[in-house]
Parts: sequence; structure tokens; C-alpha cells
Amino acid sequence: MASSGRRVRASSPMVNIISLICFTVILSVGQLLFKQAALSLRGHGATSNFLLLMKEPAFLAAVALYAASTVLWVWILSRVSLSQAYPWVAVGVVLVRLLAHF
Repeated sequence: MASSGRRVRASSPMVNIISLICFTVILSVGQLLFKQAALSLRGHGATSNFLLLMKEPAFLAAVALYAASTVLWVWILSRVSLSQAYPWVAVGVVLVRLLAHF
């Protein structure tokens, strides 16, 4: 029993793996979108960068994906230990490196 009096349901390994894969992909795509947004700032003065970012679809999409991945990450950590979940962040680093070539 959980301390709140509710039962703790055993988490499904398949759901955990699918969730971790989704988290990794979302985080990786967010990184690629941040890079795309950063490239759109080239050649602009530092003072106009903030306003340009607020209008840049790639930046807004990246922020939305990062917000979603944060919520997903917290949910994952409620089901999986950090020592099991964190290696998926490293997988994301490798995935970004591979996808950056396309």
C-alpha cells in the first residue's frame, strides 16, 4: 500500500519501455528543433533574437516537446528507478548525433 492508502499497481515492463522510447525520441526531436531555431537567428542582432525566437515555429515546437517530455519523464520516474531510466537519456544523445546528419 502507498502511504496515501491507495494500492500501488505493478508497472508493466512493456509500458515502461514504450514510454522510455517515446521520451527519448521526443527529447531528441526537441534538440533538433532547438538547433533549427538557433540557425534562424544567424545574422540578426542580439537584441532582436528574443523576439525572433518567440515567432519561430521550430523554437515553439521544441519548447512544447520539452514540456511534454518533462511531464512524461516525471511519470516514468514514478514507475521506474532512476538507475533504469537514466541510460535512455544517453540513448537520446546518440540519437541526436545520428539524426543531426540528416
